[in-house]
Amino acid sequence: MWIYEKKLEYPVNIKNKDLKMAKLLLDQYGGADGEYAAAMRYLNQRYSMPDEKGFALLNDIGTEELAHVEMIATMVTQLMKGATTKELENAGLTPNYVYSDHAIFPLNANGVPFSSAYIETKGDYRADLESDMAAEQRARATYEYLMNLTNDPDLLAPLSFLRQREVVHYQRFKELRDYYLEKYGKSYKTK
Repeated sequence: MWIYEKKLEYPVNIKNKDLKMAKLLLDQYGGADGEYAAAMRYLNQRYSMPDEKGFALLNDIGTEELAHVEMIATMVTQLMKGATTKELENAGLTPNYVYSDHAIFPLNANGVPFSSAYIETKGDYRADLESDMAAEQRARATYEYLMNLTNDPDLLAPLSFLRQREVVHYQRFKELRDYYLEKYGKSYKTK
């Protein structure tokens, strides 16, 4: 079903260690509004779509979210490169260190492990699409907040790319919702 192209969707080449930003970026990795949650949400929700058009869109966006997981993981890894245990502790990355040393683990910025409760699959395509649009807006806002906290161009470029993809995903979900409104009427009945 998938073909893996062995390169990041957008290049990440961060040269400066920044453990505070690494900690904050973990929220987009293992947090409730992060990329891992979005990927799992959309790939599960696709089965509740009333037709192939919805299934295909959620499959496409869910797959792209996995590419974003890979980008965030790369950014966090590069931001933590060469950090001592003491530096990790001082930056509040002790939970990540305890779970996985310098590797990353799906935690949020507060050290709370990923929860399957973040996936938000209702089984009602109407509710799921509305939730998906809101999730994309929350992710866009988070990327904007992260961008406000750095002036590193090597970090700003991929963050800007990811923020823009959230905007595109929101638009695609809205188009699908509007398509279903047109197709099934305001009642959303599929039969």
